[in-house]
Amino acid sequence: MPPTNKPSSASGLGALVPDLLQPVRRLAGRIQTAMRPVTLAMEPVTRVVRSLLACVSPLGWAVGVLGAGFWVAGVLLGWVELGVAAVVLLLILAIGALFTIGRAKLTVTLEADPQRVVVGQSAMASLDVTNIAKAPLLPLGIELPVGERVANFLTPLLTAGGTHSEIIGIPTSERCVIGIGPLRTQRGDPFGLIRREVIWTDRIELFVHPATVPLAGLGAGLLRDLEGQTSNEVSMSDLAFHALREYVPGDDMRYVHWRSSARRSTTSGQDQFLVRQFLDTRRSHVVVATDVTESSYADAEEFETAISCGASIAVRAIQDEMDLTVVCGHHAATRPVPYQALDTFSRAAWSDRALSDVIQHLPTLAPDMSVVVMVTGSAAPLIDLLRCRSYLPVEVRMLAIQVRLGAKVSLNEAPGVTVLTVGSLSQLPPAIAGGIMQ
Repeated sequence: MPPTNKPSSASGLGALVPDLLQPVRRLAGRIQTAMRPVTLAMEPVTRVVRSLLACVSPLGWAVGVLGAGFWVAGVLLGWVELGVAAVVLLLILAIGALFTIGRAKLTVTLEADPQRVVVGQSAMASLDVTNIAKAPLLPLGIELPVGERVANFLTPLLTAGGTHSEIIGIPTSERCVIGIGPLRTQRGDPFGLIRREVIWTDRIELFVHPATVPLAGLGAGLLRDLEGQTSNEVSMSDLAFHALREYVPGDDMRYVHWRSSARRSTTSGQDQFLVRQFLDTRRSHVVVATDVTESSYADAEEFETAISCGASIAVRAIQDEMDLTVVCGHHAATRPVPYQALDTFSRAAWSDRALSDVIQHLPTLAPDMSVVVMVTGSAAPLIDLLRCRSYLPVEVRMLAIQVRLGAKVSLNEAPGVTVLTVGSLSQLPPAIAGGIMQ
């Protein structure tokens, strides 16, 4: 006889467990539904309890647990010494809680002035703490995160209306965005058992912009086609003259071509007017896309030089009143004012988003772009630049700036891409202007 497959006792028990748990789950759901009004009513109390428990430090929890343990052990074993030790520990914890009673009445101002600096410029943050209570304020601990550091201060005794000010110097040796705050005040016992923190300000950001160099107008040199390109759309007012046509009632008399009208009237013997027609010119839209993948650069210094090159071109495009889009990995800004464009470069950091992925999404981000300037490092292969070119429309011009520290300036033409190699930031202005120098 063929063997029959009988379910084992283990599999049968496993099938019975969900059936046995269903009544328990239904009962738990009913209890939760019945207790919901009580839970909502007790929410203010539980919120206060949670905030109080959050003030207890790990050392405070250790003292409390140890005191409770000594108390239980003293009662069970009849040891008076353990009871005395428990009373001392719990009394210390209770006294520590008294230090946190009450709330300071303060006005706190935190500012970074200036909020945007260039690499190497001095930057400072200032804070003012004013006691607006009618009673004096005991010394209060202040904690202010500045970047990855934390500055700690202790206010003096502040009388009613008294103010304490602090100035914090901030190093700006590297391009970055430095978070300042939020400012916290601390109240607690001298032993560190209980500490209460109150947040008084929001977090502010200090932008350290990359170094840039002044460039000549982008309407000349390598980017001389940025002066605006004509379209096929006919307009009655623009710069690109197209043709003459007969006057139609409603046309602006300012565009009547009087010499041609007089010649036409003389020939035909009738008064006929001819008006000018124009072709619309579209405003140049420059996209500056900086490569932020670590594999494209030899080192961090080369990456910073590339960031500075991209920022210099972006600033010049804004000065030339061109439309601008800036992309640095996951950070992008379209038609920004100068400081917003430089803020985007300040946020740039190593990312896994490839430059080809950035270029692939440009038609959606900047559909009216006319020129794309890619900035990358010495390790970026030419095949990647050509792949980026394939994602763009044919009429869009592409300039790739490849930073290779210590190299001579060179200009190479690839299919659809002009590759400009620079060895330092100082070589960029003459190279962009068209005066390639060794």
